[in-house]
Amino acid sequence: MADAPKYRRVLLKVSGEALMGDQAFGIDGSTVERIAADIKEATLAGSQVCLVIGGGNIFRGLSGAAKGIDRATADYMGMLATVMNALAMQAVLERAGVPTRVQSAIPMTTVCEPYIRRRAIRHMEKGRAVVFAAGTGNPFFTTDTAAALRAAEMGCDAMLKATQVDGVYSADPKKDPSAERYERLTYHEVLARDLKVMDASAISLSRENNIPIIVFSIKERGMLSSVLSGRGRCTVIGE
Repeated sequence: MADAPKYRRVLLKVSGEALMGDQAFGIDGSTVERIAADIKEATLAGSQVCLVIGGGNIFRGLSGAAKGIDRATADYMGMLATVMNALAMQAVLERAGVPTRVQSAIPMTTVCEPYIRRRAIRHMEKGRAVVFAAGTGNPFFTTDTAAALRAAEMGCDAMLKATQVDGVYSADPKKDPSAERYERLTYHEVLARDLKVMDASAISLSRENNIPIIVFSIKERGMLSSVLSGRGRCTVIGE
């Protein structure tokens, strides 16, 4: 039997790149299925889960801006990419038996619900997963900031940042074998040391709302439930 969760309601932030698996771009079905299985495990253990998924596996606003598309337009294109990822995650979650709703900050009622805070909370109270798409609905804000914003609006106990490594390091451990791994950090330390966990506005928003950020590896099956129960290998960022 799974351990009782330490965190009752959480927001899981997944990068678009995490959905690629070993591919160069796009969505890898087996990777999405593995993430969906982890989310199902977490919901069965008693956690309420909402998600924000990036769009970098399909389109990245900043690189689009560098190629001659103005930044605002490129960011809107990136937001649409997050809707595609959200719909893919919804399809796989529901196939796994997890009722799921997608809410978009850019209204597109033909394919998903518009973002309504109270409705999203009600969905989670009924045991549904909620995927927040289209970022904040505004250009110049990252999906990291959108995740921190939604975590605050939903009254989440923690924000979980799913990455390719098992926590926060002083440098990229894949490039620097001597990189130091941190067990705990304060929000201030993350900002002062310029650790590339999330952008500064997301860290600041989490600090203002006293929402701990938990960084862990999404590549290891079952790690989400382990982290939620307080046992998993991760880095906790808080006061």
